[in-house]
Amino acid sequence: MFPLGSVLLPGEILPLHVFEPRYRQMVIDLLADDVDEPEFGVALIQRGHEVGGGDERSDLATVARIINIEAFDEHRYGVVALGTRRIRVLAWLPDDPYPLADTEDDVDPPPDDVGRFHVHLAATESRVRQVHSMAVELGDLPAGLELEISDDPVLATYQLISFVPFGPADRYRLLAASDPWNRLEVFDAALDDLEATLKFRSA
Repeated sequence: MFPLGSVLLPGEILPLHVFEPRYRQMVIDLLADDVDEPEFGVALIQRGHEVGGGDERSDLATVARIINIEAFDEHRYGVVALGTRRIRVLAWLPDDPYPLADTEDDVDPPPDDVGRFHVHLAATESRVRQVHSMAVELGDLPAGLELEISDDPVLATYQLISFVPFGPADRYRLLAASDPWNRLEVFDAALDDLEATLKFRSA
């Protein structure tokens, strides 16, 4: 497991600069497994710090699949990973030599009434594009990002979330939503608050 001060969502790219000895060892162990797609879990640090341990970690996490790795030298790795699916932490184990946990997949159920869901999803996408443009104008997001929406309704909800500048607490609440319909409801409410903040700042 790799605890971070940010939330990784399924479908998101995660670049990591790995330099702490325990995580260097984790990378070495992952590569030693000789599997085609090495994976690790990314959990939110709810209290504490990324470096040194002694943190409080979330019970929901995301599996990150390594898609590229580069050794800068014997002490540092550059890792690029892709968030793939949500998992639930059943128990945190001793950090020996790096964070470990017993986990199980925590899969979103597909939405009922897929046609109606896609109508709602399209309306939310329109709002997301507007909020994204405001955030770019204010310098909260870089220009030139492209929003790609999957045909998979569950993955599409995560992709929409990743296109707006939510903080870790909001992103975690959205990751933890019980199903895609609930996620859209929470998302719409969070968009209301974010949009109001951006409009206030741009006034």
